Amino acid sequence: MLAKRTSKNQITLPKAIISKFPGIDYFEITSQDGHIILDPVRTNQADKVRAKLESLGIQASDLEDAIKHARGIS
Repeated sequence: MLAKRTSKNQITLPKAIISKFPGIDYFEITSQDGHIILDPVRTNQADKVRAKLESLGIQASDLEDAIKHARGIS
């Protein structure tokens, strides 16, 4: 199978390949010996944490403030 790189450096993965990875939206990308390697990443746990933070009304700026406070940074 072939996949063509677009002018925006994007590649569409063939349906025959991606169908073997149901529920996977993210891939870790590395290169090794002249090959591009895509490893599926399961983000379910991270998605659950993000949803919980959102339900509590905690935003990224709140986390940054908490880290600064814990480190004693004003």
